[in-house]
Formats: sequence, C-alpha cells, structure tokens
Amino acid sequence: MGLSQKEQVFLALLGASGVSGLMALILLLVEATSVLLPTDIKFGIVFDAGSSHTSLFLYQWPANKENGTGVVSQALACQVEGPGISSYTSNPAQAGESLQGCLEEALVLIPEAQHRKTPTFLGATAGMRLLSRKNSSQARDIFAAVTQVLGRSPVDFWGAELLAGQAEGAFGWITVNYGLGTLVKYSFTGEWIQPPEEMLVGALDMGGASTQITFVPGGPILDKSTQADFRLYGSDYSVYTHSYLCFGRDQMLSRLLVGLVQSRPAALLRHPCYLSGYQTTLALGPLYESPCVHTTPPLSLPQNLTVEGTGNPGACVSAIRELFNFSSCQGQEDCAFDGVYQPPLRGQFYAFSNFYYTFHFLNLTSGQPLSTVNATIWEFCQRPWKLVEASYPGQDRWLRDYCASGLYILTLLHEGYGFSEETWPSLEFRKQAGGVDIGWTLGYMLNLTGMIPADAPAQWRAESYGVWVAKVVFMVLALVAVVGAALVQLFWLQD
Repeated sequence: MGLSQKEQVFLALLGASGVSGLMALILLLVEATSVLLPTDIKFGIVFDAGSSHTSLFLYQWPANKENGTGVVSQALACQVEGPGISSYTSNPAQAGESLQGCLEEALVLIPEAQHRKTPTFLGATAGMRLLSRKNSSQARDIFAAVTQVLGRSPVDFWGAELLAGQAEGAFGWITVNYGLGTLVKYSFTGEWIQPPEEMLVGALDMGGASTQITFVPGGPILDKSTQADFRLYGSDYSVYTHSYLCFGRDQMLSRLLVGLVQSRPAALLRHPCYLSGYQTTLALGPLYESPCVHTTPPLSLPQNLTVEGTGNPGACVSAIRELFNFSSCQGQEDCAFDGVYQPPLRGQFYAFSNFYYTFHFLNLTSGQPLSTVNATIWEFCQRPWKLVEASYPGQDRWLRDYCASGLYILTLLHEGYGFSEETWPSLEFRKQAGGVDIGWTLGYMLNLTGMIPADAPAQWRAESYGVWVAKVVFMVLALVAVVGAALVQLFWLQD
C-alpha cells in the first residue's frame, strides 16, 4: 500500500528541511577572509625652534605601521609669533609662553581622549647652539622655561633639547625622500613598496645660523664622524651629512658686515652687497656679540656706523669668499671648504629653507642653468635701491639682503660644495616635497614613530555578501520546512 498524501507532504517537508540545513552547514564552513578593521590615528607634535623663529608641526599616522615605521602625514604647520627662543635671554619665561598659541591650535585637531597620548618634542637648532656656546646659563634658563610650559600642557611631553647639526641634516634628508616617495610609496596594487636606492635625493638646508648638506655617496664614507645611520621601513640607510655652523643666512650677513668693517674701518662703510642708493645706520656693538665673530671692533670707530650701498657684485663676491677657507682643501680630493671632508656629489638634490626663499624671490627656481643664475643675480645687484624698493612694496625687511644672499648661495653651492655647470641641473629649489613642508621635523617624527609601539590592528572574519545571503536563505528554508513538518504531524495526520 503506498504512502498517503499526508505522509508524502510530511516526508517532503522533512527532506526539504534536511537539504536546506545541509546547504546552510556547507556555507557556514566556507572560509572567511581575515580583514583589518580601521585603525586608530596617532598624533605627534614637533616644535622647530630655529634661530629666527619657531614653528609647530602636527603629524598623524595610522597605529599599524609599515615595516616598523609609521606612515606619517602633516596635519598642521603653525608659525609661533615672535622671534626664535634664543632671543629671550632677558625674559626666558616668555620663550615658553610664546608656544601656547600654536599648541592650542594643534590640540583642537586632536581628539581630547588622545591628548595625553600625543608625544610632543621641541628641538632647538643653531640659534640655541650658538647661545649655548656664548652663555650656557642663559640657554639652560630658556630650556627650563620651555620645559615648564610644555610639561604642564595636556600632552605626552618628551623633552626640549638641543638638536645636533648632524641630526638636523639627516632628518631633513629623511623628510625630502619621504615626501618624494623614495623611501616608501603606495603602489597601484595597493601595497607599500620600497623604490630603488638610485632614486634617493640629497638635501641642502640653510637656516639663519647654519647650513647642512646630506646625501648618499657612491662609495664608502671615509670620515665616520660625517656618517649618520638609521633604519626606516625595514631598511638600513647610511648618509653623509655635515652641518656648517655660522654659515646660515643671518650669521653670514653679520660676518660679512664685520669683515668689511675690519678691512676698511671708517665711520662711513661702503657696502658692495647693498644696492646703490641704500643707506642706513647700524649699532656696531651687537655685530660683535655673536660667537661666530672672533674679533673685536676697531677702537677708532663710533658706536653707530653709517652704511651705504654701492651695488658692486664683483666686490661683493670677493668679500663673501673671505668667509670661506678654500685654501685648506688644496691638494685634497674629497674636501669642500674649511678642511671639511666631503665625498663626491651624487644624484639629485633638493635645496630648501633659505636656499628656496632667496632663489624664489629672484625667480630662479625653474631649473635655470648656472650661467643664467649668475647673470640674474648680478643684474639684480646692480639695480638702484629706489627702483627695487618701488618694485617690491612691503618687503623692506629682507630686500636689502637679497643681493648678498643670492651671491652667497651661488658661492657656497658652486665653489663650496662643488656643483658645476654640468651638475647644476641636479639641483631643485623647493619649499615642499609631496605636499609636506621640508625641514628636519617630519624626518624626526618618522624616526620617532619607529620607537612608538604599534597597536595590533583589530581583526574580524568576513565573507562575501552573496555567500552571506545564500546562507540566510537556506537557514530560513530549513526552519520553515521543520515548522511545516511539525504542523503536519500535529494536526493533519491526527485528523
């Protein structure tokens, strides 16, 4: 005797529930993909306390790092009001208080819960290096005042200290190459890759009191005191770097003026690097207070000196050359000036800070050849002061010094570092690289993030949307079939 209609329905529902349940079980066993949930963002603050001003830079990076180094981007650049902290010798407390405005601006951009986790560092460069030489007690007072203010701020303050010239150069090199993507870059396949070493770019920095040159030479670095080593993104780097204290823009201008006074002591000084028609009165005493000046003023001169520009670029170059000791490198193959070892130049170079600002004003940042650069600067130096003053309103503060600065940079790069007519095209004068301001601070933060523990990114198991929908459908079908079979068993078969 065959199955009744009721029994057929009951068995069909049981079969359907079994098949649906089996399919749902199979889909449950399909391998899910491990995915990383979005990571937290970390922040870091670096104060660049230079000789002429202080700047704050706020950086951010994901908590999971690439090969041990955070992938850092610039979130804020804020220039502190007032001069550099080395200028506050008579009121050290004001050096610390001057930092408050930019710090408050940075904290607005950081979630409040992360304020206490944000590493904050202040690095003082050549201005404070000179003050430490001149009066170490005053330098300590300024550092103490800065430490007091930042130490009571709602951040993780790591300290305020003097940054060595070598570190300043090396970190500037890191900043340039990070910005250009020559240390690590995001590929079109969605992976972080490391470009070949041949793409690395040298760095030329010039502040108010010092200038730095840093690059990867083609051979071994023979003078180990000029070698800096560090590890970034899982790779080791060795660079040549040297910092020339007293060869920054402001100290160069002071030394140049003192040199002219010493060579021709008179109440009226004719300055070949000032444009013709320019005249000013300068206090003589402050010129000799810098540790970069190693002489005393002539006794016959008055306290105030009248300075008159003559606009003579040839005489200006001769005076600038007196600031260098080129003879100390005679007969030495790997030597720049002042007896300092320098291996042969290699590759492309980025020149920034005062290199850029001076050549940007002179409209020389478009890759002009060395001969054009030289001719342009000489032509500017021979313009009358009144004409230049009328052509650049509102720029009186620096206007008189562009002739001297331009010729000084030309002398430093060509005769000092050894950029020739053939290698000059390897120079690029830039303010930014890859959208970030060039300086030592980003390089420092990249190196610093190598020491900050990376949070383990949160993981979860994920599957495709189609698999998830199918699994839900079969589970619902199995549930409906089981319920249907139960209803048939309870009501229909007992009828």
